[in-house]
Amino acid sequence: MLVEALTTLAAAAGGAVAQAAGTDAWQAVRRRVAELSGRGDAELERLDRTSRALEPGTTADQESERVRQAGMWQARFETLLESLDPEDQRRAADELRALLAFVTGSDGDVAAATGRAVARDGGTAVTGVERAGGGGGRSARAFNTGDAEATGPGSRAVSGITDA
Repeated sequence: MLVEALTTLAAAAGGAVAQAAGTDAWQAVRRRVAELSGRGDAELERLDRTSRALEPGTTADQESERVRQAGMWQARFETLLESLDPEDQRRAADELRALLAFVTGSDGDVAAATGRAVARDGGTAVTGVERAGGGGGRSARAFNTGDAEATGPGSRAVSGITDA
């Protein structure tokens, strides 16, 4: 059984794989995961299935599919970590941390695979990135952000990037 920190790391890494699918980072993520697993072509094919499953228009509920794929990769990473001796487990955990840093690395704000924003009765909701003061010149990236719905006078809902 894994310690909580490794389970959390596996969950974050699974989310990172699902987040990276279809982005410019995908090929590097794909290669890193295949190398980490040591399963070569079999793992590359599994990663390709993940990428295809997350292509826009392949499912009516893209968010649920992204969550499903992230959970599948979490389970794979947990299984891998459990199978290793302590020293190899430490090295694999370091590789997963590096993968996370690579996927989330940005000089600005990032939002990926967010939920739905619903604002009612003058409220405000954002699914994505809301930056105060124009973001201070920093870049921002948002992809696969959820739907936004505003109902009622003065309501505001945004999916993507907004400067508050």
